[in-house]
Amino acid sequence: MHYAVTSRGDETSNALQQKIKNYLNEFGLIFDEDEPDIVVTVGGDGTLLQAFHDYAHRLDATCFVGIHTGHLGFYADWMPEEVEKLIIHIAKTPFQVVEYPLLEVVIRHFGDEKSERYLALNECTVKSVEGSLVSNVSIKGELFETFRGDGLCVSTPSGSTAYNKALGGAILHPSLATLQIAEMASINNRVYRTVGSPLVLPQHHTCLLKPLNDVDLQITIDHYSLVHKKVKSIQCRVADEKIRFARFRPFPFWKRVKESFVGD
Repeated sequence: MHYAVTSRGDETSNALQQKIKNYLNEFGLIFDEDEPDIVVTVGGDGTLLQAFHDYAHRLDATCFVGIHTGHLGFYADWMPEEVEKLIIHIAKTPFQVVEYPLLEVVIRHFGDEKSERYLALNECTVKSVEGSLVSNVSIKGELFETFRGDGLCVSTPSGSTAYNKALGGAILHPSLATLQIAEMASINNRVYRTVGSPLVLPQHHTCLLKPLNDVDLQITIDHYSLVHKKVKSIQCRVADEKIRFARFRPFPFWKRVKESFVGD
C-alpha cells in the first residue's frame, strides 16, 4: 500500500510525521506523495482540509485519516498517544471506507464562456468586497428571494459545525447528501425581505446565486479566499465526488459534537 503523511508544520507535528513514516516503512508500506492510497494528516482539521485540496484530483483512489496535535477536531480524530495503534491498523487491518458528500461550486463571469469549478469540504462563502451583497437566490431553477446583506454561506454537512454554525445554521450529520444555505446579517425591513432562516437542500436541488450590483466579490472555498470581478453567477450543488475517510473504529459524531460544544 502506498501512503503519504502531511504535517501542520510545528515541531510536535513534524516529529510525529517522521515517526509515522519510519514505522510504516518498517512495515513495508511505500511512501508515495504523488499517488497515495491513504493520506495521514498530523495537526488538526485545517491540516486535513489542506490535504483534501492537495489530493482533490484523486478522491476516488485516496482515503484520509487524521491525527490531532492540538484541539480535538471533527476530521482529525486520533490522538498522538494512539499513533502506534493507528500504524498497526494501517499496516495490518483492512479498513472501512466512509464517504461523505462535498460541495461543487461553479463560478461564471460576464463576457467569458469558461467557468471555474471548485470542490469544498466545508463551505463556500460569498461577500461583497465593499458594501452589501445584493443577489438573487434561485433554487432548482426558480427565483426564491433577493438577498441583501453581508453575504451567504453554502456549506456541506461536514462543514455544518464550522462557519455555518456560527451563523445559526443547523448541525447536520456528515453522511447526509445535502447542502445548507445560511445568511450573514440579512437586511429585512418593509422594502427588503429574505426568508431569514437557514435552508437545507437535497442532493438533486441546485442553488444559483446571481449578483445584482456591480461589485467585486470575495468568494471563499474552505480556507482559500478569492476575489472575482464581473461575476455572472455562482452555482452550488452536491458534488458527484465524495471524500473518503479510512475508519479503523467507530466514529461517534454526536459524541464529538457534544464534546466540542456542550462539554462532558
